[in-house]
Amino acid sequence: MKDEEKTVVVFRKWKDNGDIIALFPNIEECHGCCGSYEHVGQHGAADYTHCIKGTRPATPNESQSLLKELRGLGYNLEVRSKRVRK
Repeated sequence: MKDEEKTVVVFRKWKDNGDIIALFPNIEECHGCCGSYEHVGQHGAADYTHCIKGTRPATPNESQSLLKELRGLGYNLEVRSKRVRK
């Protein structure tokens, strides 16, 4: 089942191992963290600032596989390059 509302996602690539992480800056998790998703480990909470420091922006080609996986889970995604504070 696909989400009705759009979910903002920011794709980043870890500098140390090259894995891609999807950050959901508008989904609040515990202790000021945001939602996140990776192929290995899947859903979890992430410190947005820490993740930005340890990653670089993922290219569309690099994030394609994770984007496809998330859409397969029902996410209706709005891909952005960074979070936008309200």
